[in-house]
Amino acid sequence: MKDTSPAASQQTTTRSAKRQAAVSPALFRFREASVLIAFLVLCLFFWWRNPDVFLKPANLAVIMRFIATFGMLAMGEVLVIITRGIDLSVGSMTAFTGVVTAWLILKGIGGLLPPMGIIPTILIVLTIGVLVGIWHGLFVTKLGIPPFIITLGTWLIARGLAAYITRGYPQVFPSEHPFLVLGQGTVFSIPISFLILLAVGVIIHIILNHTALGYRIYAVGGNIDAARLSGVNVDRVRIFCYATSGFLAALTGIILASRLGQGTPTVGSAYELWGIAAAVIGGTSLMGGEGTVIGAILGAAIVGVMQNGMVLLNISSYLQDVILGAVLVVAVVYDTLRRRQSGR
Repeated sequence: MKDTSPAASQQTTTRSAKRQAAVSPALFRFREASVLIAFLVLCLFFWWRNPDVFLKPANLAVIMRFIATFGMLAMGEVLVIITRGIDLSVGSMTAFTGVVTAWLILKGIGGLLPPMGIIPTILIVLTIGVLVGIWHGLFVTKLGIPPFIITLGTWLIARGLAAYITRGYPQVFPSEHPFLVLGQGTVFSIPISFLILLAVGVIIHIILNHTALGYRIYAVGGNIDAARLSGVNVDRVRIFCYATSGFLAALTGIILASRLGQGTPTVGSAYELWGIAAAVIGGTSLMGGEGTVIGAILGAAIVGVMQNGMVLLNISSYLQDVILGAVLVVAVVYDTLRRRQSGR
């Protein structure tokens, strides 16, 4: 006689679900499958509209450089957003650190020190980025200042300092300067900046998914009070995330200065929005507790292809901002609906 008890029905349902999961393609069990599909569809669309240019090696290199820029900013945003924060300073920090990099290499420090070497300059600028991130973390954790306010303040300060240092004029590198290899060079036709993105991505992925620190980062984002009661040093975790975001913003500024061949205070406008958009498109929840490096890079890939494709189609720069805003709104709405459905 067939068992029709609730327990038997539940076991049957569980076995059925396991069979379906076993036969379903691995791609569709991939967390970021929908983001990957959207990226591929976007590539097909722009290739269809401009087949003669889109897949040329030179254009693919441009796209990879876009991905490297937005991807590094997005990974920093992922760490901060997972812990229920935000970093609005990263766009201005890329301008400020790029200007400082060019200034130190070309002119030194205000007559006190002669022009500096490339490696010492990079170390100094990265340290500045980390210190700014720690500054944000201390204000958020120790003084209880909302992340939006303190990072917005730094956004204004960094942009103003970049303009003040240069008096509005870019600091231009000579065309054969060795520093330019970092942002303009390639290895087997792959931009060095893109390889740096992949290396940084692997490191952060390992931290998030295979270390105790990563588990604590997700725990803080999931429930900050429960994490604190479990013995997690919440303040230290959040400061680490802001410091890493500052480090990645400084690294992006260095690479942009090398790629453009100059340190200019006008670079990085709205990059904080592109970085946040890439993180959210890649599946990072603005409510905290969710986000991955793979998602951030895929989100940056979508943003990079969109930027490049809109230029190829001669879409007005004003409309590009409109499209970015629309995509960001759609991503946030999708995340909100998904979380509600998951809650049910």
